[in-house]
Amino acid sequence: MTRHFLVDTDLSPAEQAEVLDLALELKKAPYSKSTFAGDGAGQQTVAVIFDKTSTRTRVSFAAGIAALGGNPLIINPGEAQIGHKESVADTAKVLERMVSTIVWRTYTQSGLEEMAANSSVPVINALTDDYHPCQLLADLLTIKEHKGELAGLTMTYMGDSANNMANSYLLAGVTAGMHVRITGPAGYLPADAVVLAAQERAAQTGGSVLITTDVAEAVAGADILVTDTWVSMGQEEEKAARMELFTEYALDDAALAQAAPDAIVLHCLPAYRGYEISASVIDGPQSVVWDEAENRLHAQKALMVWLVEKSAAEAAATTSVAGR
Repeated sequence: MTRHFLVDTDLSPAEQAEVLDLALELKKAPYSKSTFAGDGAGQQTVAVIFDKTSTRTRVSFAAGIAALGGNPLIINPGEAQIGHKESVADTAKVLERMVSTIVWRTYTQSGLEEMAANSSVPVINALTDDYHPCQLLADLLTIKEHKGELAGLTMTYMGDSANNMANSYLLAGVTAGMHVRITGPAGYLPADAVVLAAQERAAQTGGSVLITTDVAEAVAGADILVTDTWVSMGQEEEKAARMELFTEYALDDAALAQAAPDAIVLHCLPAYRGYEISASVIDGPQSVVWDEAENRLHAQKALMVWLVEKSAAEAAATTSVAGR
């Protein structure tokens, strides 16, 4: 069976821990794996498709694929025919014969799921409107480096809480056994289906979920404070209204002062100082934002290695059973 990574809960708690441990190993020894080097017959190619612009995702995947011995085939926005001149299903059936993994940064989660359903090679969610699971692997890796064990820690996300980042913080955080608090204004909180999925996973791991409009309740004693831009791609016309609406939910010195004394600060970038996060916080001593950005590389390398190896192992096991 081919393993894909479309949403944070595609990894079980044990599998998530495996990927994070492998990321730590690869960070120490960046060229210790040659997953895409082929069997002496040249490099394997990984398709990295962008329907949306990108900096960290583009660079981290390209550098990571190269470090694993592969060839990153970058397809920029507007360069492919996926979903308009050619169906997603047909595209998947073409790509699976030419590349060893498909990485896609796109809009709809349903399109990504259709790609995976028609692909015999791993498909990775490099961001959709609903989830950003690769970012969360990097964030959890960063927290693990600075805090040790993840289980039992309290992580608070503040700001626009109806977006893909809030969804992934919920799902990935509770998968790691963390207590995840989400705070934002009414009408900008996670969908009920996402909250329910997070609660179900939390029941398995000992984590917990708190959704609140009360900033003080959310940040009190938190071990990790997180935010994201208030104006995502496609929301530019709402900028003025959003800047006023989310002011109370800024990650500033006042918010940080209510968290645990040794709390760390995350932001997936790009950041807009003076809006969702103050310059004094993002550039201050409790910020680990630059470690977080670097860890996109190590976490995604580990994910690609894990998916390829796990898919191969499960395919071999299926073949073995079928041959008995």
